[in-house]
Amino acid sequence: MLPRRQSAVAVALIAGAIGLSVCPASAQDAPIDNLNGLFSALKQCWRPPRLPAGDPGMQITVLVSFKRNGEILGKPRITFESPEAGRDDSLAYRVAVMEALQRCTPLPFTPSMGGAVAGRPFTLRFDDRRQSPKPTEKRAWLTTTTS
Repeated sequence: MLPRRQSAVAVALIAGAIGLSVCPASAQDAPIDNLNGLFSALKQCWRPPRLPAGDPGMQITVLVSFKRNGEILGKPRITFESPEAGRDDSLAYRVAVMEALQRCTPLPFTPSMGGAVAGRPFTLRFDDRRQSPKPTEKRAWLTTTTS
């Protein structure tokens, strides 16, 4: 039970750091005036964690709200994680999500976009399920020949 508690503490510390830090938006310079621009900017900031070969990855969903000026309002909250993910993968993805939000904020909202999104919750899904490569060999039972 102790490792899960340590995971929760680590995520809480990272989320707290996001709320306290104010760094310029480095991933984008153009003002964001629509939801497609918002999601595109967040996608540019996303860096999935490095995983060992063969690790299938996972899905993680975070609930976050923004202020008019593009800063995060409150603390982001993880609302879903792939159930098959192990504790180490789960922690790595939580950290990657919080780092992506920290890299992106404050977002450069236009005044109208800032007014439209201020205080509204957004559910952001990060899907990093990795597909294993398909086999290139031919199966004998799939090949038919007639003479």
